[in-house]
Amino acid sequence: MFTLQQIDDLHARLGKAKTLAQYVRALHAIGVEHYDSYLTDGHSEYFGKDGYKIVSPPVHDLLVIADVSQRESFLQHLRRHELGETGYMDMSRGLAESGIEKWSVDAVGMTMTFYDRAGNAMLVNRII
Repeated sequence: MFTLQQIDDLHARLGKAKTLAQYVRALHAIGVEHYDSYLTDGHSEYFGKDGYKIVSPPVHDLLVIADVSQRESFLQHLRRHELGETGYMDMSRGLAESGIEKWSVDAVGMTMTFYDRAGNAMLVNRII
């Protein structure tokens, strides 16, 4: 099965917005079926076949996730990041303040879904 080192290596090469599809396909090629990235501390949980799971360490200080989600605020922060106006930490703070708890990537179906604290899917994007 896959290792954190393999994932880190792929992320270092392909973990950018413009190479997201390549990154997700490369993760799938090493056995990752889906993963969840949590805004609270930036850790991710990677899942493979037969219940295989590994968890990455936190990558930033704790962020407080708003109890109530604000869809328009979330979409504005995401758009600004997609346009290159914000970095990862600014985007993460904005999403947390908008009530987004995590994003989930389905490496089989090639989708990315953003969830609020209540587990509501706030946005589903096709990865192309």
